[in-house]
Amino acid sequence: MSPTLGADVIVIGGGIVGCSTALHIARKGHSVILLERDQAGIRASGVNFGGVRQHGRALAEIPLSFRSRAIWADLASLIGTDGEFTQTGHLRLARKESDINLLQLHLQAVSLYGLELEYLDRADLDRRFPWLGPHIIAGTYCPSDGQANPRLIAPAFAAAARKAGASIIEGAEVTAASHDGGLYRVSTRDGRRFEAPVLVNAAGAWANSVAGWFGESVTLVPEVPQIMVTEPAPYRFQPVLGVIGGDLYFRQIPRGNVIFGGGQGRANAGHTRSRPLPEISAQAAAEAVRIVPEIRHLNIIRTWTGVDGDTIDGSPIVGPSATTPGLFHAFGFCGHGFQLGPGVGAVLAELIVDGRSDTDIHGLGIARFDGGR
Repeated sequence: MSPTLGADVIVIGGGIVGCSTALHIARKGHSVILLERDQAGIRASGVNFGGVRQHGRALAEIPLSFRSRAIWADLASLIGTDGEFTQTGHLRLARKESDINLLQLHLQAVSLYGLELEYLDRADLDRRFPWLGPHIIAGTYCPSDGQANPRLIAPAFAAAARKAGASIIEGAEVTAASHDGGLYRVSTRDGRRFEAPVLVNAAGAWANSVAGWFGESVTLVPEVPQIMVTEPAPYRFQPVLGVIGGDLYFRQIPRGNVIFGGGQGRANAGHTRSRPLPEISAQAAAEAVRIVPEIRHLNIIRTWTGVDGDTIDGSPIVGPSATTPGLFHAFGFCGHGFQLGPGVGAVLAELIVDGRSDTDIHGLGIARFDGGR
């Protein structure tokens, strides 16, 4: 039987959220073991759309989104690369009259938090973004948003965490965890054992199983977003685009490739593998051409999917357990984890090491669901 390895904190899950948490804890001088079933950063954190937006967030997420955006601004000093982060702005678009009301209501609500958005009617859009399709009738613009390359960011967080002293153990599928009143005891499928007084559940689409071990099971619906990339074209479409309804998101990178997504692919029963569906690709491509007609002649060169987990209210679960001391949750990101991840790690490290954080996450706790007591 292998010896039990101990640390101050154990993190389950090696996506951007888990690796950011491990990095910030290690930088505070505490020992941390991160357990990842596969390789750090290869799942949703490494294959997502790459949007870095505060725009369109639920109000409870905005303080955390602000905290994370500040980290994105100086990412290279934290993880050694900017991950191709560029501040291109984000346009959220209306396609029907009822969408306009939603845009205006959100603009008013987030202004109370200090998020600066600009309302653009069709004439404004024609002047500034004349390549938009004719069925777009209005939009709001967030100039401080941007985009980055997830295939660079997620592994870089893992490498930075290792450099800071975190022990990242890949190929370690966690099969059980328990709490004896003082320590968390964690076991992996290959028989290894670990213990720590603090446990962080950042297991992504599979995190509900971990929460369930401590009586906090919540509804978590797998999300399988489907994304495509085209051949390069002249760089013309600078802002990231999203639509009310969420069925199309779109960005162009300086190399010229257009990346867009919409709809859901298909995952296996355990949600460990996923694949795109041709009919969904066709639907998303058709809507992308409606929104930006100039791309209609571009060839799609690759399509892919990943698996995330969605909560029933569309916002993540971040913060301490409602049942078990020393347990912290960070999952159910509903596709928001890429932008929020750097800030989530910083906030959890503060809560764990310092006992408090100035970043308000009170609306994101697991106790807001029936499973949290």
